[in-house]
Amino acid sequence: MIAIIKYRAGNIASVSNALDRLGAYYFFAETPQELESARAVIFPGVGHAHSAMQSLKEKGVDEWLKQTSKLVLGICVGMQLLYESSTEGNTTGLGLVPGSLKKFEPGTHKVPHMGWNTIEKLTDHHLLHGLNKDRHVYFVHSYYAPVNKYTVASCNYINPFAAAVVKDNFMGVQFHPEKSGTLGSKVLQNFLDLVYSKEKITGTATE
Repeated sequence: MIAIIKYRAGNIASVSNALDRLGAYYFFAETPQELESARAVIFPGVGHAHSAMQSLKEKGVDEWLKQTSKLVLGICVGMQLLYESSTEGNTTGLGLVPGSLKKFEPGTHKVPHMGWNTIEKLTDHHLLHGLNKDRHVYFVHSYYAPVNKYTVASCNYINPFAAAVVKDNFMGVQFHPEKSGTLGSKVLQNFLDLVYSKEKITGTATE
């Protein structure tokens, strides 16, 4: 069964609704003990990175995430906190993916980056399986992760940024799959396939 991390920054309602549509079994978890009973974990998030990180620390979920070997999918702020740090509130992240997030510099484009945009696959990873044509997904964010060797899909808004990342057992998407229609549902289904088929993760770079 999939655990959805329940904390103050979690966007759990829309994520659970998306899993309902896929017929997936899930439960909400707030403690390391509850997370340990799951087969895999979805780590959603909205809002401010610093307050989200503080919420994880309250019950030791941050330390559990650093040590788990279970498959984890971070969404939006959930993906951002996988990185080493963010300039949003000078936040120290989980340090599971190298890199620091920065804020988009406003200019000819509005900040936050809000709405539909296209992503470009950089690596043929199963998380993005079947995303061959229309790759429009829904974004809402002001801070972005750098493109590096763990980036499996990128997007361009003001400057290129990581739209999806994979390192070891950790996966993350900056966009909201639960709000991205058929394509977003496909991404979530791909994650479920990885969990339940025990398929080897491909296209991931390791140190």
